[in-house]
Amino acid sequence: MSMIGKKIEAFEADAFQQGKGFIKVSSEKDFVGKWSIVCFYPADFTFVCPTELEDLQNQYAALKSLGVQVYAVSTDTHFTHKAWHDHSEAIGKVEYIMIGDPSHKVSRLFDVLIEDAGLADRGTFIIDPDGVVQMAEVNAGGIGRDASTLVSKVKAAQYVRKNPGEVCPAKWKEGGETLKPSLDLVGKI
Repeated sequence: MSMIGKKIEAFEADAFQQGKGFIKVSSEKDFVGKWSIVCFYPADFTFVCPTELEDLQNQYAALKSLGVQVYAVSTDTHFTHKAWHDHSEAIGKVEYIMIGDPSHKVSRLFDVLIEDAGLADRGTFIIDPDGVVQMAEVNAGGIGRDASTLVSKVKAAQYVRKNPGEVCPAKWKEGGETLKPSLDLVGKI
């Protein structure tokens, strides 16, 4: 079932963030009024996951400049996130929030839990300030994501929100032409 256009359900979870230590994250407190990206990954101390999280960190400044808060989520605990942060060169760079989901509640809410394994799929979600999912993408475990695409996707989502009646075509970049769907365009693109 698609998450697109759905408001995220309420949740609270423990998390780790560099410089702040252990914190609580609440969908109602932390997501409302802000753009958010939630990136689920299978597990700490693995192989593809640190490459993805380091790549996401490389885009973090650009995402923050767009008013986006970034959250990484796995079914590990927030304690495990801290241990991984302290022992991995790649994860030691991560400044964004790392949510622990040992109860699997958050993974289930976003429909990315692999029930038999107790792990999350590689799911990426862009959530608007109303708490509504605007983009959802799920990759198989062996396929790493490219975080650089998130910057363009967030810019497109923000543009469409600010400009009702306009849409962003494929490969749209900020400042590029948009489309205004109408009867006149049908069959002419």
